[in-house]
Amino acid sequence: MVFYVGVANLNDNSYYLHKALKLACKAALINEVPVGAVVVHDYKIIGRGWNQVEALKDASQHAEMIALKQAAKKLGRWRLTGCTLYVTLEPCAMCAGAMVLSRIDRLVFAAPDPKAGACGSVFNITEDKRLNHRIKVERGLLAKESSLLLKDFFKKHRS
Repeated sequence: MVFYVGVANLNDNSYYLHKALKLACKAALINEVPVGAVVVHDYKIIGRGWNQVEALKDASQHAEMIALKQAAKKLGRWRLTGCTLYVTLEPCAMCAGAMVLSRIDRLVFAAPDPKAGACGSVFNITEDKRLNHRIKVERGLLAKESSLLLKDFFKKHRS
């Protein structure tokens, strides 16, 4: 796996997604599905998360949920307007719902999730016009790297 090296360009989505990929690797090291997420506000990472479902024995401990909680605590508010969530895998319905409710402005995700993705693949919660908030979504950046990490993880755990 190749990670971002060099001077950080804080306007570059790949910089933050590389940070999320590092967190996904951290999840893999503790036998969690390798998903990582960061929340960014004013070019600063204010929330970090990696999957901890197995470690914490709690189905809600997805990378996105952990990162959103940290960001809210850091800002001292539940409304995360002005924030972008970067995540290595397309969020599920639970995480997409939490993003809408927390009012984040933008989501950037790497790999699509054709089985449970709720940001365009199976559902499209983040852009559903019936809801009171919609999120700008950017898809596919570093999808190959994220997909490879996930495939390797599941290959090891299924053999």
